[in-house]
This record gives sequence, C-alpha cells and structure tokens, in this order.
Amino acid sequence: MEYLTIITTGGTIDKVYFDAKSDYQIGAPQIGEILEQLGVAFRFEVISVLRKDSLDMTDADRAAIRTAIEEQPHRHVLVTHGTDTMVETAHALQGIAGKVIVLTGALNPARFQGSDAVFNIGCAVGAVQVLDDGVWIAMNGRIWNPQRVRKNREANRFEEVL
Repeated sequence: MEYLTIITTGGTIDKVYFDAKSDYQIGAPQIGEILEQLGVAFRFEVISVLRKDSLDMTDADRAAIRTAIEEQPHRHVLVTHGTDTMVETAHALQGIAGKVIVLTGALNPARFQGSDAVFNIGCAVGAVQVLDDGVWIAMNGRIWNPQRVRKNREANRFEEVL
C-alpha cells in the first residue's frame, strides 16, 4: 500500500470533553496526528466527511460517506466512525467495487490516556493492506465481517453474531 485514503465521520474517537458532566463535542479528526506521530511509511490523506456522534447519523449521512469513498481514486480506505452504528454504516457501504474499506473507531476518545484508539487504528491500517476487496470492521484486536458482528453495549466490545 503506497497510499491510504482516510474518511473521518466523528464518533468517540474524536470527542472532546469539557466538564465533569461529560458534555462533549466532536473535535477535529485525530487520526492524521496519530499516524504522523507514529512515523508511518505510507502516504495518506484525511477527508472529514462528518463530525457526528454515530447515534445521530442518518441514511443521508451514510450516503455521503459512500459517495466520498466512491470518488476516491485509491483502493485502500480507512473510515473512522462511532462504534454504536458502525455496523449499520458498514452495511450501507457494501458493494463498492475495487476497494478495501475498513471501519474502525474507539470506545474511549483518542485524547484520553489509555484509549483504544491507537491500537484500533494500527489494527485497521494492517488489515486494509492485506484484506480482499470489500467492507470490514477492525475493533478489539479483531477483523470482523459486518454481516456477523454486533456491538455488545453492556460489555463495551464487539462480538460475533452466531
């Protein structure tokens, strides 16, 4: 992989908290800064399509994400997304030809110490380079087929749907 297109949509990975009552806003995308700090050996472009909590996403938002991906000339696409509706967006992206699309996010904001953001991004970057064309989810150290995964909100992790 020589070039990675990164589509950002908001979600917990980019949240910024302002007070003890957990009031937050979606901040600037964090992934570009994370990849630069890690000194990755590939070129990338960050395209911010949305800055929303995934619970607030609409079908029109998902269509905008799909259009942004379809318009990109590069094969490898990483999408940062909120975890609550990541699976639904993955379903909406099915059928885009000639691309490997990996969605990832974080259960804790990237700005927080101990966040899973860097780990999930690293997993997603590795996955996008070796997977076949299609749509995938990289969370909790695993690569998931969107047709067979769900977020378990009580356990705060992704798990296989049997």
